[in-house]
Amino acid sequence: QVQLVESGGGLVQAGGSLSLSCVASGRTFRDYAMGWFRQAPGKKREFVAAISWGAGFTYYADSVKGRFTVSRDNAKNTVYLQMNSLKFEDTAVYYCAATQGRQLSRLEDDYADWGQGTQVTVSS
Repeated sequence: QVQLVESGGGLVQAGGSLSLSCVASGRTFRDYAMGWFRQAPGKKREFVAAISWGAGFTYYADSVKGRFTVSRDNAKNTVYLQMNSLKFEDTAVYYCAATQGRQLSRLEDDYADWGQGTQVTVSS
């Protein structure tokens, strides 16, 4: 099992930037891929970005491609989400998650462990 703790959320104006962090503990960090998801009020949770165990491969949702960057530091057991050019529609609770194995995925069912979430609010 992996314990995940996100931080870095907050309030930002449209066009601004925020950086989220997620620190993992428990299983060996290199043994799994990591993902970011988000859930806006009244909407289903959706995939945002994912990064492979060795950081060699990344996936992005079309809605954030070119604006968000996912990265990880395996020495610090931490995954990051740099969010630039934020839009009002990026407002959501952001969750980091760890896959069961090393496979890279955009599917929620492939993620075994989840953080508690951090709120990101973008004012228009």
